[in-house]
Amino acid sequence: MKLGYKLAAEAFGPEELIRQAVRAEEVGFDFVEISDHFHPWLDVQGHSPFAWSVLGAIAARTERIGLVTGVTCPTIRYHPAVVAQAAATMSLISGGRFTLGLGSGEQLNEHVVGKPWPSATVRQEMLREALEIIRLLWQGGYRSYEGKHLRLVDARVFDLPEELPRIAVAGGGPQAARLAGELGDALFVTDPDARLIEAFTGAGGSGPLYAEVPLAYAATEEEAVREAHAKARWAVTGWKVMAELPNPVNFEAASATVREEDVREQFTCGPDVERHLAAIREFTEAGYDHVVTMNVGPDPDAFLDFVERELRPRL
Repeated sequence: MKLGYKLAAEAFGPEELIRQAVRAEEVGFDFVEISDHFHPWLDVQGHSPFAWSVLGAIAARTERIGLVTGVTCPTIRYHPAVVAQAAATMSLISGGRFTLGLGSGEQLNEHVVGKPWPSATVRQEMLREALEIIRLLWQGGYRSYEGKHLRLVDARVFDLPEELPRIAVAGGGPQAARLAGELGDALFVTDPDARLIEAFTGAGGSGPLYAEVPLAYAATEEEAVREAHAKARWAVTGWKVMAELPNPVNFEAASATVREEDVREQFTCGPDVERHLAAIREFTEAGYDHVVTMNVGPDPDAFLDFVERELRPRL
């Protein structure tokens, strides 16, 4: 099992994210995963730096740790040709340590370019076309593509690594998991659902299985719950809400009735190593082999020390 650390780009500025990534490598994490957002979920989080610049700086400051986008939407805010170029460059400057995580996106980040927000069905069609375009460009040479939603005209990525980046596709449901198996190299999920693995492998998938585990580490359970409620209560609203709302103010309204008790059910809160291990094992026992610790506690350094001292030695 590979252990990952989530770099919460909605909650920290670029310098702090780079510092945390360097510390994560020192602690012994196998990879870091960074969210690719234009906006934070809530204004109180207060940040949203450009993920690709942060990744480049991390690549220059680290030697071993893997780098993953978790996840990039390659269809509206970005054109897939730009994502193909960015991922190829990241692979080169990181010495092959980069994995491209892709998904169908959230209106929170994609509406900013002024394009209509498509239905879930159309978003999946667009993601398929984007995957086909990225794969096409990574074959080298000048390429064109005419899809139902996306086009490519005489484009070439000149700087390609000898070994192309792995593509991990977000699979929140069976249809997306099948797409991951068909056109991706890995699956990316947020629920310990073994049926998604079955859909992925049934469509030909055979690569790594990424999963985010929601944790909130603090010296006391009460402190962890308070912090998670203040800055991560948006996560309780569920994916159908998370994908559709356009701005942090909308998530503020949608999560206004979320209670601390609701957050306590979503996140494993407090300093108890056994509870955090149990949360991780729920995913590993379902079959996931690349587990990302998504800590929403108040002190990232305290969490990283906790992982080094107590959690990692017991995995």
